[in-house]
Amino acid sequence: MAWVYGDPRRMAYPTDSQGHFCGQKGTPNENKSILFYFNILSCTNPSVMITLQCPTTQICVSKCPDKFLTYVKMQILYKRDKRFWEDYSPFCKAGAKPVKSLPQVILDDDCPAAVYPSKPFLQRCLPDFSFTNGSLTIGDHVLFEDGNGRMRNVTELKDAVKQINEILNARKLGLKVFQDYSLTWYWILTGLVIAMFLSWIIVILMRYIVGLLFWIFAIGVLGIIGYGIWHCYNEYDTLRKNPNAPQTLYDIGIQTDITLYFRLKQIWFAFMIMLSILEAIVVILMIFLRKRIRVAIFLLQEGSKAIRYIPSTLFYPLLTFTLLSICISYWVVTAVFLATSGIPVYKVIDPEGHCEHENETCNPEIFKTSAIAKACPGALCNFVSYGGQTLYEQYIPTFHAYNLFVLLWLINFVIALGQCSLAGAFATYYWAMNKPKDIPPHPLFTAFGRAIRYHTGSLAFGSLILATIQIFKMFLEYLDRRLKHVHNKFLKLLQHCLKCCFWCLDKVIKFLNRNAYIMIAVYGKNFCRSTRDAFNLLMRNILKVAVTDEVTFFVLFLGKILVAGSIGVLGFLFFTQRMAMIVEAPRSLNYYWVPLLTVVLGSYLIAHGFFSVYAMCVETIFLCFCEDLERNDGSTEKPYFVAPKLHEILIKKELVPQKQKRVEKAPNSLAHF
Repeated sequence: MAWVYGDPRRMAYPTDSQGHFCGQKGTPNENKSILFYFNILSCTNPSVMITLQCPTTQICVSKCPDKFLTYVKMQILYKRDKRFWEDYSPFCKAGAKPVKSLPQVILDDDCPAAVYPSKPFLQRCLPDFSFTNGSLTIGDHVLFEDGNGRMRNVTELKDAVKQINEILNARKLGLKVFQDYSLTWYWILTGLVIAMFLSWIIVILMRYIVGLLFWIFAIGVLGIIGYGIWHCYNEYDTLRKNPNAPQTLYDIGIQTDITLYFRLKQIWFAFMIMLSILEAIVVILMIFLRKRIRVAIFLLQEGSKAIRYIPSTLFYPLLTFTLLSICISYWVVTAVFLATSGIPVYKVIDPEGHCEHENETCNPEIFKTSAIAKACPGALCNFVSYGGQTLYEQYIPTFHAYNLFVLLWLINFVIALGQCSLAGAFATYYWAMNKPKDIPPHPLFTAFGRAIRYHTGSLAFGSLILATIQIFKMFLEYLDRRLKHVHNKFLKLLQHCLKCCFWCLDKVIKFLNRNAYIMIAVYGKNFCRSTRDAFNLLMRNILKVAVTDEVTFFVLFLGKILVAGSIGVLGFLFFTQRMAMIVEAPRSLNYYWVPLLTVVLGSYLIAHGFFSVYAMCVETIFLCFCEDLERNDGSTEKPYFVAPKLHEILIKKELVPQKQKRVEKAPNSLAHF
């Protein structure tokens, strides 16, 4: 329905008062891509201008006016030089002539009473504000003539565009950020490539020296945080000794230039305190989890063996990223078509605000001869938005909500597909008695095909449950914004309780789903039975779960922080010109934190993609181990499939040597391998 009724051109091009697109190829407005407002003073809010609902006539122009000029003054100058009309006529309607009086021009709505220096922003002519000696000006003028014989102060214009300064500052901020990206995109990609190779090297080394790597993770993370503490203290001490530095937040005020806040010593002191607390938390966790970390290291060693025999699993995150990109692109395209659905809606607008028919729908083709035009001589029939009263148009908000729900469902399904495929591959490794001889060829490809062919319904059902919870969470966030100004304490308490409950439910369902997908990959049962079996199995081994799951996550999290932190430190030294002796960085950056944060976030996501394979591998091996422990007893008739060293560290019990074990088929859906 969206693709039938939607028109993305409505977002790409601004629309004039007649509903015509500005700048659309093949139309009379092809070379007129900017929207011009006849009376900018009638616009009471910049958001009104952006949504094309300003109560004044709007036309398409090829450029914005660059000087002050009133219609009356133009008529006087036109008698001496015809070129003045050529400068003024682009901002009038087609067919307008410079012979009418000002009242007649305003009544016929042919030309603006005056034009002001403007610049295009979001394809709209907005006043060219600037600050001169601390005063707000337009074209270096504080006073200007409005075209009706009155001199106005620029401060009066602020009532019409009271947030225009913030919009211009946001524009400058956006342009500066864009400039920084254009100057540093090569170095950002270089940093991400280095992060990928660093993650790859760590994954390879984890096959051989995972214990040593853990201490490298720990010492590296502590060192990175320590460097951050030292840098924050150094900046704090420098600003503390500088008498000209701002002392409080009130000295700076609210600014869109974020770098101004880094001139406050309190900001650096707060950063130093937060990093110190983080450093202390990491140290305390390492002290109290030192014995459990040893268990996690053995699990990671076993996971390293599995990945060594199935190296294709390291490339699976690329497929997940591709599928997620397709889902998000589908959602964006559908949302754009939905947002641009409907027919042009015209409403009566009275600049003076005295017309009793204001906001009523109208027909621009017959408006001048209608009864409304006679009752309200100054009223206009302007385009305001796209909409309508048909059944489809009334349900567009519902379709938007449904489209968002589909996005959540698809994203969760893609993630579930990846978890089930990886679990199937790693389960194949675990249930092979003689590794790697008994591992079938292409286990990941086979597990992926099995998940698509046999388990699509189970994965979709689990994803549906999770998407339903997430959409309820979003609904609660929406209610939170709507009820922000409500002072009912009971409602606020109920709202916070519901948000907390749904947050906990989301975490629990994700954990259960992940283990259910492992059971689906191993046994091939449906989602509900697999969830029940996984839950019962985990409850029977709850102490082992607490040891392995969270501690392994902590160890891998240190690895992600090490990768992101290392690239972040290198990026900080590079973008702040502290490595000029080695390599020269761009010197004209507006904000060094723009490429720095991009590199750090991208590096963390890359490391997460690599280490998430390890996390799924460890969870699969652990769940298979729990099942193996219940089905077998380690005798020659029922030997364990687990490695003896891993069994010893988890159970503290000697195993029968592997030579005495009888090769036995795995009692699961993988037996056909």
